[in-house]
Amino acid sequence: MANARTEETAAAQVLTFALGDEAYALDIRAVREIIQVGPMTPVPLMPGFVRGVINLRGAVVPVIDLHARFGRAPATLGKKSCIVIFDATRDGERSELGLLVDAVSEVVDMAADAVEPAPDFGAPVRRDFIRAIGKRGDRFVVILDPERAFDIADLAAQCEASAQAAAEAVPA
Repeated sequence: MANARTEETAAAQVLTFALGDEAYALDIRAVREIIQVGPMTPVPLMPGFVRGVINLRGAVVPVIDLHARFGRAPATLGKKSCIVIFDATRDGERSELGLLVDAVSEVVDMAADAVEPAPDFGAPVRRDFIRAIGKRGDRFVVILDPERAFDIADLAAQCEASAQAAAEAVPA
């Protein structure tokens, strides 16, 4: 009997990047480009994980601070910090988002036998944000599911809730 693997744990080509000492990855097919961190315009009343927006060749692109998105303190910018521009989809429409990461590592071919389903517990981020766990030598790489971790509807709802909470906190 053949070992049947789901699409979630099939072989994949991924872009690996670092958040602190942890390794993460995104399917390379979703990644548009990697850019240096430059000026970002803060947007009032946004949740803490929205670092701001950038102008990318005339398009306004929101930048998500992955440290803050994963419930940690906001990222501290360093020499290797960069923004991964990727395509997020909602209702069949594509939107560009930027992900602020500590450093981009490399594009890696993950063989099917090195990719396992996400664990039920003990992961460094919410379980539903994880597509799979890849093994690279003696290290693990958390392969993110961008459609869940960066769901446009979910992000928009959190932005609206943040703005509503700020409005309610202002004395009349």
